[in-house]
Amino acid sequence: MNNTIPSAGWQAHLTLGFQRRGQRTILDQYAHQGPLQVQRPFYPEGETVCHIAILHPPGGVVGGDELRLEARLDPGAHALLTTPAAGKFYRSAGLAARQTQCLTVAPGAVLEWLPQENIVYNSARLQTLTRIDLQGDARLIGWEILCLGRPAAGEIFTTGECRQTLEVWSDGAPLYLESGRFIGDDPVLHAAWGLQGQPVTATLLCVPPKAPSSLVNEGPGEGVVAALRAGWESFIAPAVAGELATVTSLDGILICRYLGPSVTRAKRFFILAWSLLRPMMLNHPPCPSRFWTT
Repeated sequence: MNNTIPSAGWQAHLTLGFQRRGQRTILDQYAHQGPLQVQRPFYPEGETVCHIAILHPPGGVVGGDELRLEARLDPGAHALLTTPAAGKFYRSAGLAARQTQCLTVAPGAVLEWLPQENIVYNSARLQTLTRIDLQGDARLIGWEILCLGRPAAGEIFTTGECRQTLEVWSDGAPLYLESGRFIGDDPVLHAAWGLQGQPVTATLLCVPPKAPSSLVNEGPGEGVVAALRAGWESFIAPAVAGELATVTSLDGILICRYLGPSVTRAKRFFILAWSLLRPMMLNHPPCPSRFWTT
């Protein structure tokens, strides 16, 4: 392994493969180059679900760094992937940092893609892509949380650029495609039809093997959508100034969205949603990652 730092920045590549053996999901493939690694697999809820924490030892990403993750889940495997801390993307003098995550989920497999937030510092330049390819009856619960600037430190994202793409494909066909381009002090950051001056935007997606009737909001108190909306109103609300949260079902995908000033509140909303969805869609009770409370 070459641990020298290229002139353009770190070039880090992590490859993971998960396989089902009996009732146990194992990490059967693990290769890395550069500063992108994992902790050893752990099983806080028994052998069926393999929990993995993806590590970036430098703790932050600068312009010119490239991080690439490739993960494959074989038929019947069930993996929960998270990170021990927020991703931090520091200011750049010109070069962009790149983060690419390509995740493939075979028939009968389950992926829980639940990383902590990405924080884009003022004057940072970032291009990030997450692509999830589902095959057959593969299932997914995944979220991504983006924070522009550092609101807790009073830092506003006034310069720099962040390009964020989130894609979910099913048997080679697009199921959900989302792309955003955020430029410091661009009107979209403040417009009523844009981010409305809020630094935190987040998306949670739940893809069951097919669209069950439980995803349909049939009325107050009925369906998963209604339950999640009620959960938001009961446990997370009252909302803070300018904060928005929504839950909807579209083409068989359940989508939760958050826009507001607080990463903490976005994560509370998403953990609540995940806790309700996991037993219904994955037949597993909630088992929150220990990293979410550290």
